[in-house]
Amino acid sequence: MNLIIQGLEVNNSDLRALAKLSQADGIERITGHAFRLINAIHSNAISEYCTQAELDFAFVNLDQKLSDFKLIAMDMDSTLLAIESIDEIADMQGIKSQVAEITLQTMRGEISFEESLTRRTALLRGLHHDALQKVYDERVKLNPGAERMLLQARLSGLKTMVISGGFTFFTDRIKARLGFDFAAANVLEIVDNRLTGKVIGKILGRQGKAQVLKKIRDELGIKCEQIIAIGDGANDLDMMTEAGVSIAYHAKPIVRDHATYSIDYVGLDGVINLFK
Repeated sequence: MNLIIQGLEVNNSDLRALAKLSQADGIERITGHAFRLINAIHSNAISEYCTQAELDFAFVNLDQKLSDFKLIAMDMDSTLLAIESIDEIADMQGIKSQVAEITLQTMRGEISFEESLTRRTALLRGLHHDALQKVYDERVKLNPGAERMLLQARLSGLKTMVISGGFTFFTDRIKARLGFDFAAANVLEIVDNRLTGKVIGKILGRQGKAQVLKKIRDELGIKCEQIIAIGDGANDLDMMTEAGVSIAYHAKPIVRDHATYSIDYVGLDGVINLFK
C-alpha cells in the first residue's frame, strides 16, 4: 500500500525514519505538507512514531484515485466549519457554556443526539431570529483547506453534500456560498420573529443523517464504495458507516476508532491528498 504522511511541518528526518519503518520503496511529494511513501508495509511502530511527531498517516491502496468516488458527504459543525453553530447562537443568549457542555456530551456519545438537540434548542427560546444572521456574518468560519478540498472534489467529478444535525438557516447559506450539490439539516421553529425553542418535524440525528445519505446515494445510482463521508462526532457514525471511505476529522476518540482514516493535524485538504 501507499503510506500518506501529512503534517503542519514534515521533516526530512521523519520521512526517512518512516520510510525505513514501513520498508517503502520511495518517497513522493504530494504538496509541501504531504508525502506518499510507495509500497509501504503496515507496522504499529508507524502509528507510534506519527503520534509523537504530530503527523497524520494513512495506508491507502496503490491505485486508489479520488475520481473513483462519486459523492463526498460531510458534517457541518466542527467539520466543515470551525465552530459549533448552536453554541454560537447560545452565546447570543449568554448561555454558551450550558449549551456547549451538552454539545460535548453528544459528540462523546454520552447522550443521544435527539435528546441533546431538544435540550439545547429549548434553551434558545425567545431569541430574536436576527441573532442567527449575526452568528453567520460574524462567527461562521471554514476549517482550513475546505474550499480547496471541495474544488478538487468537483474537478474529479464528485458531487458534494453537507449533512448537519444543526439548522437549515446555516446549511442553506453554506450550500449557496460553497456550491454544494445537496444539503440537509433541522428546521428551527420561529414565531413572530423569535425562536420558540422547538424544531419543526422529525429531528435529523444520527440515524437521520445516514438515511439522508442513503437517499441521495439511491438518487444518484451509486454504491456505498463510491462515497466518502467526513465527520467528527458520535452523531456522524451511522452516516460514516454508509460510506466506502470514512474520515474522522479532528474527531472524538469514538469516531477515530471507527473511521477508515483519521486527520488530526492538517486541514480538510488533507482528504484529497490521500488519493491520486
